[in-house]
Amino acid sequence: MNTKPSAATGPVCNPQPFEFPAVKKRALSASFPGGDVTSDGGIPFLRQTDRRLGWTKALAQVLPDPRAPERIEPPLLALVRQRLDGLAAGYEDLNDPDTLRHDLAWQTAVERDRALASSPTLCRLENRADRSVAWAVHQVIGDQCLASFAPPPVEWILDFEATEDRVPGPPAGRCCHGY
Repeated sequence: MNTKPSAATGPVCNPQPFEFPAVKKRALSASFPGGDVTSDGGIPFLRQTDRRLGWTKALAQVLPDPRAPERIEPPLLALVRQRLDGLAAGYEDLNDPDTLRHDLAWQTAVERDRALASSPTLCRLENRADRSVAWAVHQVIGDQCLASFAPPPVEWILDFEATEDRVPGPPAGRCCHGY
C-alpha cells in the first residue's frame, strides 16, 4: 500500500482495490480507501446502553457545575458521557482524551459534532469531586439498581472486601475472588 502522510488528514491510502483469485463464482477483494476509522467500535453500544439506563443524564443532574452556563463548552452532560465512556473502554488515565476527542465514533457516542473535551477539562471535572459528589453518584447508582427490581428488595446487604488477602482454610461461605 502506497501512503503519503498529510499533516491535515494523516496517511493518504491507495484507493485501488486489491483483487484475490476467485474460487468458482466467489470473488474476494480488499480496498484501502482510508477515511475515518476507529479502534473503539464498542463505544456506540455503550451509548445505546446509557440511553436505556439514563446513567449519564442522572449523574449530570446531581453533579455540581460551577462554570458560568452562558460561557461553557462543552456542557456537563457531554463531559460526563466522555469520561464514563473512556473509563468503560479502558482509558482510565487522562492522557488519551486529547487523541480520542477527534474520533468520530467517540463524538457520536457523546452526541457532539465537533472535538470533545481535552484532558485538562476532564481533569478539572474530576478534581471538583468531593465527598458530597461521591455520595450523589452512589445515590444515583443505588437508585438505578433498586429500580431494576420489581418489587424492590426489603433488605439489601453489600459486603465489600478492600484487600486481596487470601482467606485461609476451607470454612463454608468463605472465598476470595481477587477483585
